[in-house]
Amino acid sequence: MTEALAAGPGAQELPDDLTPAEAGMWQAFRNGSVYDLSSGEPGVDDPHGGVPWGPERSVRARVVCWLLLDGPPALAGRVSSLKLTGVRITGTVDLAGGTVTPYVELRCCRFDDEVRVPEAHFTTVRLVDCAVPRLEAARVRTEGDLHLARCRFRTGIRLTDARIGTDLMLNQAVAHRDRGGRSIAADGMTVGQDLQAEMLESYGELRLRGAQVGVSLSLRGARLSNPYARLALNAPQLTVERTLYLTPAAVGSPLLSGTTPARGTRVQRFECRGGMRLDDGRFGDAVDLEGARFVLTDDQELSLRRVQTPELRFLGDRPPSGRVVLSGARIVNLVDHAGSWPEPGNLQMSGFTYENLVPRGPFPLAHRLDWVAAATAEYHPEPYERLAAVLRAAGEDEDARDVLLAKHRRRRETLPLAAKLWGYAQDWTVAYGYRPGRAALWLAVLWAAGTLAFAHADPPPAHSEDHPAWSPALLTLDLLLPVIDLGQLDQWRLRGAWPWLAAALIILGWVLATSVAAGATRLLRRS
Repeated sequence: MTEALAAGPGAQELPDDLTPAEAGMWQAFRNGSVYDLSSGEPGVDDPHGGVPWGPERSVRARVVCWLLLDGPPALAGRVSSLKLTGVRITGTVDLAGGTVTPYVELRCCRFDDEVRVPEAHFTTVRLVDCAVPRLEAARVRTEGDLHLARCRFRTGIRLTDARIGTDLMLNQAVAHRDRGGRSIAADGMTVGQDLQAEMLESYGELRLRGAQVGVSLSLRGARLSNPYARLALNAPQLTVERTLYLTPAAVGSPLLSGTTPARGTRVQRFECRGGMRLDDGRFGDAVDLEGARFVLTDDQELSLRRVQTPELRFLGDRPPSGRVVLSGARIVNLVDHAGSWPEPGNLQMSGFTYENLVPRGPFPLAHRLDWVAAATAEYHPEPYERLAAVLRAAGEDEDARDVLLAKHRRRRETLPLAAKLWGYAQDWTVAYGYRPGRAALWLAVLWAAGTLAFAHADPPPAHSEDHPAWSPALLTLDLLLPVIDLGQLDQWRLRGAWPWLAAALIILGWVLATSVAAGATRLLRRS
């Protein structure tokens, strides 16, 4: 082999020490054809199975590296490429820092040792349904796609700061954790178009800190599990130009990604067993959690702190435990349903802003108020005022007033006794100014009651001459109106218990007037 290496890429003859399997691979490389060593028996050809593959279908990793880095020229009219099917590769494939020009496609292959391609430069690489102990690809660059669909990685994948020219495909891949607990480490990675990881199985921490995706990121039907640490998906500062999909995927269906499965098609939902962190993420179209299932412990979170997106589709199952954190998030359309949100005490929405509510299914205002209460273990006005503003902008003025009334009732429970009693008085009389018609009703009730009572008084006049006729109705009205003087009270001498009734009506009149004034001030300030 040393002489052949010295001959360089122009050498036409086969190296002397190639095995028959390697010689066939060499010729297929020059011809640009697929080199298939499959037996035709599915149980034997399964790269993830336990059936050993012998020398007849094994090639050395250093011969593979030789072909990719400094292989022979293509035959006339052909384009050299490495296309292997059902091949076992022994030794470590080490292409670190190299430039690989040929197209690479390996299907149903088995690697004995890890694949090392850090800082390597490829055109397009496709590994499909391969068994790989580990892929070490930090700062790798591809002009085209990087496909790892249906591959299994026993000790994880490292794609830190990788630059993928078009698509990164991880559909149905299985990645187990490395010594650091990470199944896929892709901090700072850039993907030119789509990152598809549909029905991915991740056993460890999937890290996408600071990653950038040029179109959409799809985790449809993926199952993320990390029982060893707090986070199953750790992706703060993630940027996706269009949509992040954490939604179901059709199982065994030829449907294209993103299409709606036909009725009766079996679907696999997105499931996350462990915390999820999407803090400070930027998503150009939406974050879609329709049908998502989160299994969290009490100290784990679905964290969407300071996320910015035009639409959040919060349509998954209610997490039985753990917290949902939306503090500081900025959403235009909040699409949700009543059964998606966690129990009281497990939702945090401080500083959460949204412009439109788009509920799926019935979401009564009483449940929406429970939703706000669930987010505020201690009283805070902001969630109530945000909800009221959104309802008012949608033309739901009555519901907006109910929300603000609920805010004042919630605040009342935090006040000292005297202020609390005054709050009850405002609530009973005019509902803190949001039910001004109540004042007229109370006034009518008190007027009628006072008129009936004073009808039995028959007091003597205060002045023997020039006094008006006795009118219980006018006297009661004079007592109830604290500002307007009808001249009735000074005309009669009330004795016995009647002065006490008069004083009570005067006090009730002042309470009504003050409550109305406070409510009017509140309404004007809100306007």
